[in-house]
Amino acid sequence: MAENENIINEAMPVEEKPVEKAPKAPKQKPVPAADFDWSSSHKKFDNYSAEERTKLEEKYANTMNQVADHDVIEGTVVAITPREVVVNIGYKSDGVIPVAEFRTNPNLKVGDKVEVFVENQEGVNGQLVLSHKKAIMLQAWDRVNAAFESGEIVNGYVKSRTKGGLIVEVFGLEAFLPGSQIDVKPIRDYDVFVNSVMEFKVVKINQEFKNVVVSHKALIEDEIEQQKAEIIGKLEKGQVLEGVVKNITSYGVFIDLGGVDGLIHITDLSWGRINNPEEIVKLDEKIKVVILDFDEGKKRIALGLKQLTPHPWDALDANLNVGDTVKGKVVVIADYGAFVEIAPGVEGLIHVSEMSWSQHLRTAQDFLKVGDEVEAQILTLDREERKMSLGMKQLMPDPWANIAERYPINSKHTATVRNFTNFGIFVELEEGVDGLIHISDLSWSKKIKHPAEFTKVGETIDVVVLDVDQENRRLSLGHKQLEENPWDVFEGVFTIGSMHQGTVISASDKGVVVSLPYGVEGFCPSRYMKKEDGTNAKVEDVLDFKVLEFNKEIKRIVLALPKVETEKEPKSSEEKAADKAAKQAKHAVKQINDAIEHSTLGDLDVLAGLKENLEKQEKAAKENGAE
Repeated sequence: MAENENIINEAMPVEEKPVEKAPKAPKQKPVPAADFDWSSSHKKFDNYSAEERTKLEEKYANTMNQVADHDVIEGTVVAITPREVVVNIGYKSDGVIPVAEFRTNPNLKVGDKVEVFVENQEGVNGQLVLSHKKAIMLQAWDRVNAAFESGEIVNGYVKSRTKGGLIVEVFGLEAFLPGSQIDVKPIRDYDVFVNSVMEFKVVKINQEFKNVVVSHKALIEDEIEQQKAEIIGKLEKGQVLEGVVKNITSYGVFIDLGGVDGLIHITDLSWGRINNPEEIVKLDEKIKVVILDFDEGKKRIALGLKQLTPHPWDALDANLNVGDTVKGKVVVIADYGAFVEIAPGVEGLIHVSEMSWSQHLRTAQDFLKVGDEVEAQILTLDREERKMSLGMKQLMPDPWANIAERYPINSKHTATVRNFTNFGIFVELEEGVDGLIHISDLSWSKKIKHPAEFTKVGETIDVVVLDVDQENRRLSLGHKQLEENPWDVFEGVFTIGSMHQGTVISASDKGVVVSLPYGVEGFCPSRYMKKEDGTNAKVEDVLDFKVLEFNKEIKRIVLALPKVETEKEPKSSEEKAADKAAKQAKHAVKQINDAIEHSTLGDLDVLAGLKENLEKQEKAAKENGAE
């Protein structure tokens, strides 16, 4: 420390005593000379004359723009850094703008002209303050409207995703880009477009709410339409082109022809029938197609694939004729018939009537199904119209060929009930052999109004062959002929004048219907229905009736209540003989009765005949003085 102090002391000068100074006079304010030439103060350094100096000052003043705050002027990009863009507007200093304000113009480069807004001629740092975003904003609405009117393509910055689409910045304004307007194909992930710059077309503006809708899809569609128009303009029918399978549907295949799509309908893929286009082509496969037709207005192109190969009918065996037997596969089936493919692309129709000898109305599904292998005979062949009809039954024996030998008259058989008509029942004896049982041949005793009262469809019934018409393929059958006609027996039972107990089952103004023994019915006219007590017979009365008339041909029995007699007289020999005959026939009739159903004589035709007969009897009685 002592050494340091010594060094310091040595370095410091020795303090000397101050010299006393005389007191200063008071200061006086300097007065400039009136004739001082300020311009000549530096003349010894000035090499310019007054005239030259004036010219230089004017020239310098012209190199600087006269700018004012809040002006929008055009500047030139002089430098670009990762964070800033330097713009020269011809002022004493350049302006610096954040590069983010130029995100709608990703291709910005040095030398480009840009519009800027003068925020301040001299900021806090003494620097010119500019803004590109504000300059755009001031003119944005006018520019958006102008772009909408002119269809101008504008650049936009995708800011964010929103419900149903994206928010896009165009000219500094926020616009909406619907998801359906992003691309021509559906977009699943909208996020991949965020923070990207895309080209758009202004498609809608709401002037009241200042809303703007833009579309990128419209640009793609315009481009596609231009390509389509150019390609379609060069198309010709019959022209063969190469394309790529773009999409496969149930009804056809879409082919990309290089900017325009065409459709091959499923029927134009193959000469043969196919169920799915994938049987012929695969996705992204390159194939050659022929142009069948095109619509320049609707930009539709119809293509064909099968047309590039010969038609199968042209290669059909020339020796194939009507009557030949062919084999094939059922490819399509309908109610009326089945289409059988005998060669790829060559089909014939088997009508349902040619599938079986049966005459019943049936559908083709009852005989065949798709995929069945069948053998058939060619019935018609038209090579020009490319049509063919086939038959299956022709390869089977015709059941009517020897019908008289197999179904002789009076032979008995069992048949199946197929359907009813008002006049009878159609039955089937075997496949292809049908017959008719007339309604009058169903029962000896029962009056049948409709065959459905007698049997049901699908049930079996015993029949007798009454007649055979081989030429017209008709069989006349009967059912009642299987039994003996009970009216032959009844003729000996219900003799004229014989008495029988019966039950009244129905009544009308003309008389009553009476149920008699052995399952037959009789009719008692109103004039003959007075009982012993003077009242008329009524339903459910059980009374003794006398037979007035018996007609086997029309199956009619006319009855009457006997008159009340005061005394009973012994039976005559004729009455005794009638009773004996009735007893003898009773046993035979009992056997027949089990198979016979009640008959009704109340039909109009019976009543009309009965009325006529009774009227004749009444007239004859009056003439003879009876009653």
